[in-house]
Amino acid sequence: MATNVDAPMVGKILRVEKKVGDKVEEDEVVVVMEAMKMEIPVVAPASGVLKELKVTPGQAVEAEQVLAVIE
Repeated sequence: MATNVDAPMVGKILRVEKKVGDKVEEDEVVVVMEAMKMEIPVVAPASGVLKELKVTPGQAVEAEQVLAVIE
């Protein structure tokens, strides 16, 4: 079953820490975004394999936008 990694708030993607095909553990940082002049680590809500990455560094994102998919 696929699990979405969602943006917690409006912001901009600073770094992508994982690539498609990487194994990720629950609570491991997948993406780092900037919001309100702070770096916000976005962590995996579940363990699995990163199936899809939907953002790139510099991209603006909305709150609850899907950033990545873990399967």
